Amino acid sequence: MNIKSLLLGSAAALIAVSGARAADAVTVAEPEPAEYVKICDVYGAGYFYIPGTETCLRIGGYIRYDAGIGDVGSFDGARSNDVKDGKNQGTWEKNTRFTLKTWTGQETELGTLKTYTEMRMNFGNSNADPDSGPNAAGNKDFDLHFAYIQLGGLRVGLDESAFDTFIGYAGNVIQDTLVPYGDFQTNVVQYYFDAGNGFSAVVSLEEGSGGGNDEFGHLYGVGTIDSYVPHVVGGVKYTQGWGAITGVVAYDSNYEEVSGKIRLDVNVNDALSLFIMGGYGSDKHLKDLSYDQPAGGRGFYKPWGGNWAVWGGGTYKFNEKTSLNLQVSADEWKNLGVAANVAYTLVPGFTVTAEVDYLHAGRFDDAGPENWAWTPATKKNSVGGLLRFQRDF
Repeated sequence: MNIKSLLLGSAAALIAVSGARAADAVTVAEPEPAEYVKICDVYGAGYFYIPGTETCLRIGGYIRYDAGIGDVGSFDGARSNDVKDGKNQGTWEKNTRFTLKTWTGQETELGTLKTYTEMRMNFGNSNADPDSGPNAAGNKDFDLHFAYIQLGGLRVGLDESAFDTFIGYAGNVIQDTLVPYGDFQTNVVQYYFDAGNGFSAVVSLEEGSGGGNDEFGHLYGVGTIDSYVPHVVGGVKYTQGWGAITGVVAYDSNYEEVSGKIRLDVNVNDALSLFIMGGYGSDKHLKDLSYDQPAGGRGFYKPWGGNWAVWGGGTYKFNEKTSLNLQVSADEWKNLGVAANVAYTLVPGFTVTAEVDYLHAGRFDDAGPENWAWTPATKKNSVGGLLRFQRDF
C-alpha cells in the first residue's frame, strides 16, 4: 500500500513538473513597442523624422501638363515653334512632366544641415528623337535640376546661378525668357549672409554650363569654365514690408566680362505687386569671338542682345484663387517680349494657367534670324499661347 501510494505520488509530481515546463515553453514574450513615424515641425509642414535618426525628411513635387500653340514656345515645357522649311507645322506641342523633390534638415553644432534635390522627367514633342520628325512625341532627357548640401550659410552642389536665384527670376509668367535674363544650372560653392534686419548678401563661385567645340576645334557658346578660375557672382538685398531692392554682379572668367542686374520690387497693396529689373553687361571679348560664338555678344551672364536689357511687370490677385500676371521685356537689339496669363487654382494644389505670348525679333530678315542674333522666334513677329495644368504635392 505504501509502495502504491509512493508510485502514485511520484507520477503526480512528474505530471505537474511536465505541465509546468510545457506551460513555460508556450509562454509568449511581451511585444516590442511599435515605432511610429514622428512628425517634424522644425522646418515647416510636411517633414517627418527618418526612423532611427535625427534627420527630418520632406518629399514633394508636381505633375504638369502643357499644351502650346502658335509661333512662340515655352522654355520650361512645351515648345510650339516646330518649324520645317520655314513654316510652322500647325499643330499642338505638348509636354508632360513629373518632378520629384526632397528636402532634409538636421540641427548640428555648426548650424542647420540641409539638402535639396529636384529631378525632372518629361514626355512630349519638343526635343524628342529628331530622327522621328519635327513633331514626334517621345521621352526626353532626364534632368537632375538641383542637388545641393547646405550647412548654415554655406551651399555646395548643383543649383541655379545666384545671378538669377538671389535677385529673383522675371515675374510669374510661364515664358519669362522671351528676352533672356540669365543662364541657370551650374555647380556652385556659395555663402549666404542674413543680418536679420532685412539685409542679406551672397557670394557664389560657379562652374557655369554649356559650350563645346565645332568640327574645326573652335569654341562656341562657352559657359563652362575652361581654367581653374571660376565665374564669380556677388549680390546684396534689402527687404522690408514695402518690397525689396536687390543687386547682383557677375564676372565671366572665360571672356573676362562683367554683367550686373538691379531690381526693385514694390508691394502696392495686398492684391498688387510690381517689379522692374534692368541688366547691363560688357561684351567686347564676346564680339571679338563672334566666329566662335554664334550667339554673337551673348554670354553665360549676359544672354540678352546688346549691352542692356529691361524686364518689368507684376501680379494682381483678384481673390485667393485667381491672379493676373504680366511681363514686358526688351533689349538693345530691339527684341521685345510680352507675356500675360491668368492662373486659377481649382482646388488647393491644382492650378490651371492660360497664357498668351508675343515676341518681336529685332534682328531678323527674310532668311531668318542672323546667326549671331539668337531668338526663339520663327518669324519677325510671333504670337503663341500655352495652357498649363499643374498638380503640386
